[in-house]
Amino acid sequence: MRGFSLTIGSVIVIAILGAIVLVGLPTYNVYSKQMAGKAAYEQAVQDRRIRVLEAQAALDSAQLTAQAEVARARGTNEANRIMSQSLGGPDNYLRWAYIHMLEETAGKQGREIIYIPTEAGMPILEAGRRPAQ
Repeated sequence: MRGFSLTIGSVIVIAILGAIVLVGLPTYNVYSKQMAGKAAYEQAVQDRRIRVLEAQAALDSAQLTAQAEVARARGTNEANRIMSQSLGGPDNYLRWAYIHMLEETAGKQGREIIYIPTEAGMPILEAGRRPAQ
């Protein structure tokens, strides 16, 4: 009888374990899929937050760059206005800027001929220039 009771006991244990597996496995599958769905949702929310923050940073950067350009333009405008007034008007300022450009480019390669504007604003042309021999 003893061998028979062990066999019945082991069958009962196996049956109980089988019932636990049959009931627990589908429940576990539902639970694991639910947790995977929550994890995917949280990941999507986090990715969206990151994209929003990156877009906000790009907007802030563009606004600050625009403000810097405006400030630079105002400074250049003020400097040009002061220089123009000190030289006696915009025509004299343009003449000074032209002379300054000639000074900067003097002696650079390819700078052999300088056209100087006359009083009428027309350059002196080289109509009678002969080629070098």
